[in-house]
Amino acid sequence: MFLRFTSVSVLSLAVAMGALAEERAFNPAISLILDGRFSAFDNETDYELPGFMLGGEAGRGEEGFHLGHNELAISANVDDMFYGKLTAAIADHEGETEVELEEAFIETLALGNGLTVKAGRFFSGIGYLNQHHTHAWDFADAPLIYRGLFGEQLIDDGLQIRWVAPTEIYLQLGGELMRGERFPAGGAGNDGKGASSLFAKIGGDVGESHAWQFGLSHWQADVEGRQSGGHDHGGGAAEIPTFSGDSEVNGIDFVWKWAPNGNATERNFKLQGEYFVRDEEGDVVMEDGSATPESTTYDGEQKGWYLQGIYQFMPRWRVGLRYDRLDSDNRGSDEDVLAEAGLDNEGHTPERVTLMGDYSHSEFSRLRLQYARDDSYEDSDDILTLQFIMSLGPHGAHRF
Repeated sequence: MFLRFTSVSVLSLAVAMGALAEERAFNPAISLILDGRFSAFDNETDYELPGFMLGGEAGRGEEGFHLGHNELAISANVDDMFYGKLTAAIADHEGETEVELEEAFIETLALGNGLTVKAGRFFSGIGYLNQHHTHAWDFADAPLIYRGLFGEQLIDDGLQIRWVAPTEIYLQLGGELMRGERFPAGGAGNDGKGASSLFAKIGGDVGESHAWQFGLSHWQADVEGRQSGGHDHGGGAAEIPTFSGDSEVNGIDFVWKWAPNGNATERNFKLQGEYFVRDEEGDVVMEDGSATPESTTYDGEQKGWYLQGIYQFMPRWRVGLRYDRLDSDNRGSDEDVLAEAGLDNEGHTPERVTLMGDYSHSEFSRLRLQYARDDSYEDSDDILTLQFIMSLGPHGAHRF
């Protein structure tokens, strides 16, 4: 039996298929990142980073079996002009499950002339690693300088503008105006416009096997009551260190990638490094609920860098080595208050060496074993981490 199609039926089928394709094009993509871990520490004391007021999610994480940074993301093109994305982070903290709105932004698609505008909550464009989700990191945790300055990552609400120059070499310039309520800012100063940033990226190819990128970043904020971790001395009321004043961060970053003839599936190598320095001036107050809490003037500088190399020596298998180092020089009118706030470097130079090996059965699954010799505070620590990262559903490619 032969099937016969009339011109009307063919037209109807084409219209129906077109409508279905259009409907699917606007259906949101939903993805889930599963992150599970086992960690073992030698050091049982509370974590600190001498010379830095820790905030955000800074710390070693939980010991034993625990969930890491799980993500549920929904994204889609709104129309031919806008793209939207929402990411919810799901994690355990001190035995309780916490859900946080990590990203919620819209982004333009068709402004032309290399211009893109993003608005909402997003990862700041400063530095290199900050723009990448944690599941795309090459190690299970952030470098020490990210932990000390940004509380793992810098996320804020605001407006971002990026421009890519029409040149043979890659050149991107960008700027952000942000609310400045989340760590490392605080208080949403200047009527909810308390922080801003500028960044530039330049890069290109060297032959068929090499690619590079270099970046410069600047971030500043009017900080009003930025809180750090609380301190409980002798069973008394917990004191919460708060900082108010001016804060600015300047940084440089670079990445060099190698793959034979540009084919990264067999072998590839990536060398990555960043350096940041933060200057702050203002007042530190140890809030304890009293009318006259302890306080001190504060003039501080914290700086640090990391360098890491990742080598894929055969398909699916990688090894990596990272070195971190920090330094600080903080001064004030009351050295005892600075020490209580965690701003005394205690004559210690925080550093850490981390070794990593992972196996990726596909682009959607990864198993990782990581060991760190952590001298970031006075009591040295040996940290062993086992991690799995599984991606369910579509997820977009990450930037260079």
